[in-house]
Amino acid sequence: MKLAKPLHGTTTLAFIFKKGIIVAADSRATMGSYISSQTVHKILEINNRLLATIAGAACDCQYWGRYLGMQCRLYELDNGKRITVRAASKILSDVCFQYKGMGLSMGMMLAGWDEETGPALYYMDTDAQRSSGKVFSCGSGSLYAYSVLDDGYKWDLEVDEALELARRSIYQATYRDAASGGTVSAYLITPDGWKKMLGSDVGDLHYEYNPTQADLPLE
Repeated sequence: MKLAKPLHGTTTLAFIFKKGIIVAADSRATMGSYISSQTVHKILEINNRLLATIAGAACDCQYWGRYLGMQCRLYELDNGKRITVRAASKILSDVCFQYKGMGLSMGMMLAGWDEETGPALYYMDTDAQRSSGKVFSCGSGSLYAYSVLDDGYKWDLEVDEALELARRSIYQATYRDAASGGTVSAYLITPDGWKKMLGSDVGDLHYEYNPTQADLPLE
């Protein structure tokens, strides 16, 4: 009897706006209907100006995320300067192409600030797709997150507005997608580097965004 491949779930997002880049993610790890963890770090700190998000098989994403961090550090030691976001995304894209069709499960975003060209955001996956853009969401809850992002995203958002949009997008995904949950983490990337801005439990956010739910009787 052939066993079904376990399903994976997550919600990650990133977008560029006038003040920088927001990167956000939930923290739940699943295998099908089994919730294996509520505290997975899905935003990897590659260097002080570069972040990666992970979606798919946690082992694949974390291993190749560490590999990318190593390659970025070696580039910096060899060349005396930080690697660009574009070049870092090419390293990860080459890995995806090399293992295409071999069971690798990854959907990752790279967000960072280059000294010469400014903010940059890339999406890569195991189909060897590599795209640059201003707004991306990845994972089983990404369609729900996109519905909020498409309605609320503007280039001239203030930092507080951008953080609120990211938090609300991830929360709505966790509300509709059983494979997403835990906490909402968000980072802000500016020319000075990245900074973690918030970590909110989705259970608390549920009553913040749906205050009438607190008065409903428990069944």
